[in-house]
Amino acid sequence: MKRREFLKGLVAAASTTVLPAAHAALPVIDVYKTETCGCCIQWVEHLQANGFKVNVNNVPDTAPYREKYGIPQKLGSCHTGVVQGYALEGHVPAKDIKRLLKERPKATGLAVPGMPIGSPGMEVEGRPADKYDVILVNANGKHTVYQQYQ
Repeated sequence: MKRREFLKGLVAAASTTVLPAAHAALPVIDVYKTETCGCCIQWVEHLQANGFKVNVNNVPDTAPYREKYGIPQKLGSCHTGVVQGYALEGHVPAKDIKRLLKERPKATGLAVPGMPIGSPGMEVEGRPADKYDVILVNANGKHTVYQQYQ
């Protein structure tokens, strides 16, 4: 009888086990893009494939969103995202967004200026990837390299 009660207790304990944070749902990313931009949709698909839920907002011009969320125009690209108070400008890889959310630096967000070939959403079959940097943008507008891609 004691063995049966022990096993019942074991089953009950196992059924209430909390999943580790690595399996927790990722936050929603709001993306602001123009309606006709195809590479933006490919970036959204990259985010979704990496576990993010994405709300897509088609807007006539993305520049006001860069300004609103504190990304300098010189670091601009074709779309702006926002996740948990951080701005995401351009084709930022999902793994760098996950790192940002884990580390939670005091920063405005991340940017991949321009549209480098080989960045998520900018893959071109038959073309080698460009070297590019993911930039960490600080609240004062200064920025540093967060991650390099060769």
